[in-house]
Amino acid sequence: MSHAHRVFARILEREQPGVTFTQEGSSLRSTNGKRYFAKLGSPSDRDQFIGEAESLKAMHLAAPGLVPKLLDCGIIDEESKERDSDVGRPFFLSEYKDIGSLSGTAAKVLGKRIATELHAYKSTNGFGFHVPTYCGATRQDNGWFETWPECFDALIGGLVDKLKAHRGYESLCEQANEVRKRVIPELLGPLIIQPVLLHGDLWSGNTGIDRSTQEPVIFDPSSYFGHNEADLAIGRMFGGIPESFYTTYHDYLPKSEPQEQYGLRQELYQLYHYLNHTVLFGGAYASSARSKMDKLLSAVRTG
Repeated sequence: MSHAHRVFARILEREQPGVTFTQEGSSLRSTNGKRYFAKLGSPSDRDQFIGEAESLKAMHLAAPGLVPKLLDCGIIDEESKERDSDVGRPFFLSEYKDIGSLSGTAAKVLGKRIATELHAYKSTNGFGFHVPTYCGATRQDNGWFETWPECFDALIGGLVDKLKAHRGYESLCEQANEVRKRVIPELLGPLIIQPVLLHGDLWSGNTGIDRSTQEPVIFDPSSYFGHNEADLAIGRMFGGIPESFYTTYHDYLPKSEPQEQYGLRQELYQLYHYLNHTVLFGGAYASSARSKMDKLLSAVRTG
């Protein structure tokens, strides 16, 4: 058994006296047949682990069974450590799901569940989230905002700040700030919407089916409360999510008014992910971000 899995066995055995655990691939299996997904981080990963845990907790409340159920998340202490160096490291424990590729049939179920459950779960605190979350390795500071334009502007602004720190992206940042100044108020200001719970990183690699039930499952969230349409953008960027997902989704949750600006709003929401991928990977993503911004600024200029 690996060191990390021995640590988790100690934690679980403390909570479940008389039950023993063995490693099975990347998971743990107990003598009572239950299987667990476990990961152990470095002290610097603390906020990222908490962000994922809080996202899963909220999503499980909104749509039970659609995400792996969080079982525990915390910090290794003196009692649960196996080595002195373990103290202070964050841990994450959830139910294990054997995940396969999302089928067309499951995509329809997923579209309905997200539209009628996840995106029906509303915030009473406004737009945003109560802890930072991470889209990939990028920290979203979140916080609470009264309006969606303010919230989305802060999300884009956080990426601009990170790009400035990388250097070499001065013109890209200037253009992004122009989008913040002109496009966000133009496209998002007229919306009459409620803040609903988002997955935050809903691309095909974070979707699948539970092989034991054939039901859809989503994972690795970067949640916050925002405009439901923002959750649809990244899936179209990289493909892989069947079109039946989007068709079924909008059967239950129609496009926001003004519907004629739906396409431009998708371009704007995709821009967030292109900028984020520029932060993470650089290269061609910067060019894609510029193309998106050229299109958006031109549309606002001529609109």
